[in-house]
Amino acid sequence: MTTPFSAPTQRALRTLSLAYFVQATGALSVVGSLDAISRQWGLADAQSAYLLSVFGVTFAFAAPLLQVGFGHLRRRRQVLLGLAVFSAAALLFAAAPNYPVLLLSRVLMGLGAAFIGPVLGALGSSLTDREHQGSAIAVVLLGLSVAGLVGMPLSAWIAHAWGARTLFVAVGVASAATAALIAWQVPDSSEGEHIKLSTVTALLTRVDTLSAFLVVFFIAAGVYSTYSFIAPIIRDVFHAGPGTVSTSLVVLGVAGVAGNLFVTRAARRYRAETMLLAGLALLAADLAFLWFSAPSVRWLFVALTAWAFATDLLWPSQQRRIVELVPQWRGVALALTASFVFCGIGLGSAVAGWIYPVLGFAGVIGSSLLFLALATLSLRISQASVGAKAKPGTCGSSLQS
Repeated sequence: MTTPFSAPTQRALRTLSLAYFVQATGALSVVGSLDAISRQWGLADAQSAYLLSVFGVTFAFAAPLLQVGFGHLRRRRQVLLGLAVFSAAALLFAAAPNYPVLLLSRVLMGLGAAFIGPVLGALGSSLTDREHQGSAIAVVLLGLSVAGLVGMPLSAWIAHAWGARTLFVAVGVASAATAALIAWQVPDSSEGEHIKLSTVTALLTRVDTLSAFLVVFFIAAGVYSTYSFIAPIIRDVFHAGPGTVSTSLVVLGVAGVAGNLFVTRAARRYRAETMLLAGLALLAADLAFLWFSAPSVRWLFVALTAWAFATDLLWPSQQRRIVELVPQWRGVALALTASFVFCGIGLGSAVAGWIYPVLGFAGVIGSSLLFLALATLSLRISQASVGAKAKPGTCGSSLQS
């Protein structure tokens, strides 16, 4: 199979993909280890789920502000700083004596991830030419898919077998090792951006960019309204135990890798908007299927396969669309994209915490479908705004540094 990248660029992109894997596993391992965390610290499921929410909210606010304060640093340095904070915070989580310290550690993990996540896509896309940026971003985001294939089920298994503290020690050590690998394999050639707060404000007040950010916000909220409670759902609705949770995460991961490999190739043929609409339609149909099908583990695995494939159509396509929309501000734009992702994750997991105890499985599925409808509406608004600016005689607005 031919590749558009040179061997050194391939190695660099795969190393950045590993960083995404470590960040995603550490950030989202709360989902698979929800029961283990609740048992270890004597928490209710909703309290454990809020550890995911506080991470998301911290990330959402920190990512653009860190780009304003530190975006001028070379992008590799930003990633290394983020991994150092992320590693230390994971070790603090492992040693936490009580719930307030758990919350503090998740805030610090959110700060570290706010340095890592937004910069990885920009750093990866800067290593290749414009024609292959979509494929480069998909390679970097493969780490997110592999986190589903290996990281999430492995974290669930470790937490179940050896406890949540051991899991987060492993996350801390893996983060430090990944930082060393990046310093070795990834060129320090990508300059940062001198970002003013006015630039962030402009991106958030333009209709085309704000609505584009809202697309991924509502997608993330829709996904995590159901996904954040996957372990309790499997326990309560499908009457299965921790082994089925781990198997379900493996199914998600395998399908996710397949979806990412498809996107890596499809990005060379199809527009980002086309891929987003296809992913939204597939995910909505899959949620409806999961809602109305019999509560069978076999049908659950079928639904999770389509779920993972759909989400892997969405994440890289959204990042690609943002890069194409404002290429001159890709760093801060991807930071804002990541902010909206994790703010959506925070909202979705919080909604699940509110709705699931009252309305159960049907409630979280219904909320997911509502959020996906809002994501589709936001994409249509963004497309219409971009189209209006492209018409002859229409003055487009530009961002001033």
